[in-house]
Amino acid sequence: MERIGFFVCHCGSNIKATVDPDVVLDGVRGIAGVVVAEQYPYMCAKTGQNMIADAIRDNQLTGLVVAACSPRMHEATFRKVAEAAGLNPYMVEIANIREHVSWIHKDKEEGSQKAVALAKAAIAKVKLNAPLFPEENSVVKRALVIGGGIAGIQAALDIAEAGFEVDLVEATPSIGGKMAQLDKTFPTLDCSACILTPKMVDAASHDKINIMTYAEVEKVEGFVGNFTVTVRKKARSVCMEKCTGCGDCWNKCPVKNVPLEFDLGLQNRKAIYIPFAQALPLVPVIDREHCIMFKSGKCGLCKTVCQPGAIQFDEVDELVEQKYGAVITATGFETINLDKFGEFAYNDSKDVITSFEFERITHGAGPTGGELVRLSDGRKPKSITFIQCVGSRDVTGRGKPYCSKICCMYTAKHAVLIKDKYPDIDVNVFYIDMRTPGKAYDEFYRRGAEEYGVKYIKGQVGKVVDKGTHLELSAVDMLDNVQLDLKTDMVVLATAIQPTASAKPLASKLSASIDTNNFMTEAHVKLRPVESPTAGVYLAGAGQGPKDIPETVGQAGAAAAKVIGLLSKKVLLSNPCTAAVDPKACNGCSLCSPVCPYGAISYGPMEINDHGFKTLERVSHVNLALCQGCGACVVVCPSGAMDLQGFSNKQLLAEVDALC
Repeated sequence: MERIGFFVCHCGSNIKATVDPDVVLDGVRGIAGVVVAEQYPYMCAKTGQNMIADAIRDNQLTGLVVAACSPRMHEATFRKVAEAAGLNPYMVEIANIREHVSWIHKDKEEGSQKAVALAKAAIAKVKLNAPLFPEENSVVKRALVIGGGIAGIQAALDIAEAGFEVDLVEATPSIGGKMAQLDKTFPTLDCSACILTPKMVDAASHDKINIMTYAEVEKVEGFVGNFTVTVRKKARSVCMEKCTGCGDCWNKCPVKNVPLEFDLGLQNRKAIYIPFAQALPLVPVIDREHCIMFKSGKCGLCKTVCQPGAIQFDEVDELVEQKYGAVITATGFETINLDKFGEFAYNDSKDVITSFEFERITHGAGPTGGELVRLSDGRKPKSITFIQCVGSRDVTGRGKPYCSKICCMYTAKHAVLIKDKYPDIDVNVFYIDMRTPGKAYDEFYRRGAEEYGVKYIKGQVGKVVDKGTHLELSAVDMLDNVQLDLKTDMVVLATAIQPTASAKPLASKLSASIDTNNFMTEAHVKLRPVESPTAGVYLAGAGQGPKDIPETVGQAGAAAAKVIGLLSKKVLLSNPCTAAVDPKACNGCSLCSPVCPYGAISYGPMEINDHGFKTLERVSHVNLALCQGCGACVVVCPSGAMDLQGFSNKQLLAEVDALC
C-alpha cells in the first residue's frame, strides 16, 4: 500500500505570493495514499530537508512529492534527502508550482487551483513509480581538449597539473589561437605574446600533455567516462621528430604569394611555412594546394636543402583512436564576413580594415613591422575613425543579434595605444553604447577619453566613401542630433564575432547542444555554466559565447576543475531513467535506432521464451550507459515495445487522468 508524503514550499514569497499553500494542502489531503501533508517557507533549506527526512523515517513513506520550484533546480536535492532517509531516490516527484504557476499567474485563486492540479498529477505518477538503481561504469583517466587557444591551453595545463593525461587537439599547425595574433591586452596593456608564449611552452613541455596540431576530431563514440574518439592528424609532409626548425626549407621555397592566414592575408607566405615566429610546435607544414611538387611533381627544393631529411612528400593522414573520460570543447571564435555591409566600403578600400587587421598592422611582427600606415599608400594617417558594433546587435538579419562583448574594450585599447604613440593623430569612435563590465575596464575607457583626448561620438555611420586621398563618412551624432560629414584617413571596423565553422559539426559529433547562433549551450546558465547537457562534455572560451581573455581563462579553469572531479572518481553511476525494450513486443522494425541522438540502440538476435518455446528473434538492444532517457525511441515505436523507466506511458497517462 502506498504511503506518500506531500510537502509544499513557499519559496519565500516567490510561490506564496500567488499560491495559497493551505489550499494546496487541502486539495491533496483526501487523496488515497497521502499520509503526510506539510508546508514550510524554504523546503530546500536544512530545516526543510530535515522535516522531509524525519517524515520519511517516522511514517515509513513509499513515495515523496515536493511542490516547489523546477526539478532542474532541486530534484537532485530532494532525491539526496530521500536516499539518506532510506527511500529510493527515484520514488521522488517534483510538482513545479513556481515556474509553471506562481511566476505566470497573477490571480491567487487561479494559481492555487492550478497548483492543486499539478500536485494531484505528481501524486498519481509517484504511485506508479518503481525503485530504480543506477549502474556503475568505469572511468578512463584521460581527458581530451579540443582547441589550442588560451582556453584549451589553460584547461590542459590545469588537468595535467592534477596528474591526468591530456590530449590537446588543434586544427591549425600551431597552438596559440586568437590571442597569439594580438599585440597588447586590455586593460593593463601587457604584451600578449609575453603572457601567452610561456603558457604555450609549458603545455608543449609538460609530460602529461600530448599536443596534436594540424588535427581534427573525426568521430566520437561512447559516453561519460568512456568516450572513444578518432582524431585525424593531417599530413604535414614534414617529420616532426626529425625537423629542427632551422628554416632552410621555407627560405628556399620558390612559392611566395600565398596569403598568410595568421596575418589575415595582409602579407604572404611560402608554400611551406610556420604560422608565426613563436609557433609551437616549431615545425613547418606544406600547403599541398600551393606546393609546386604536389601540383606538378617538378620542385622538391625544400627536400634538397633539408639536412635532417624531415621532408616527407609521401606522408598521409593518420587516424588516431583514443579513449577519454571527459572532453572539453574550446573551439574559439572568428569574425563574421562583411560582404553584406557594403556601406562601410570594406571590400572597396584598403584603408577600411577590421579591428583584428588593425592588431596585425600595429604588431611588431606584423606586415608593416608595427608602423601604423595606410595600406593604400603607406603614409602615416592623420586621423582614424573607429566604428563599433559592425554586425553586432544587428536586428536586420545581416549580422548577429547579440553583443560581441569584447569590441568596446579592444577599441578603447586601440585608441589609447594610438594616442600614446602618435599623439598628433585624431581618433574618433562612433558607438551605440559603451559596455565596460570588467574589473578596471570603465576606468581604462574613461582614461582614453579624458587623458588622451579620444573623441567618443554616440551615433552611427551610414556611409563610407573612398576618395583616394582620404575617406568620407556620413554619420549621425545622436546626442546633439546633428548630421556629420567627416574626412578621415583610416576606418577601423569592430566586427562581430561568431563561433568557428567547426563548432556545429563538432557539436553533432559530441551530441552536444548549440543555440541559434551556433554557440555551445551550457546545461544551466547559472548553476552549470561550464557543463554541456551531454554528460562528460564541458565548455570553455568563446565557443560557448563571446568573452574576453580573463573570463576565458576563468572558464577554462572551471571546466578543468569539473573534469578533474570526474576523472578522480573510481566509478560513475549512470542515470537509470533510460529506455527499456520489451523483446516480446519488439517487431525488429529498426525505427527507433536512427532517431536516437546518442547512438544507444542497436539490433541483434535475442532468445525469446514465449509459451514455453524458445526462438531467436532480431530485436532492439539499449546500451544503458549511452542512453540519456530522451524518449525519442518511445515516440516512434509502432508496437509499443519501447518504454522509458521513470516516465513510462502508464505513469504519464496517470498524470493526464489526474489533471483531467
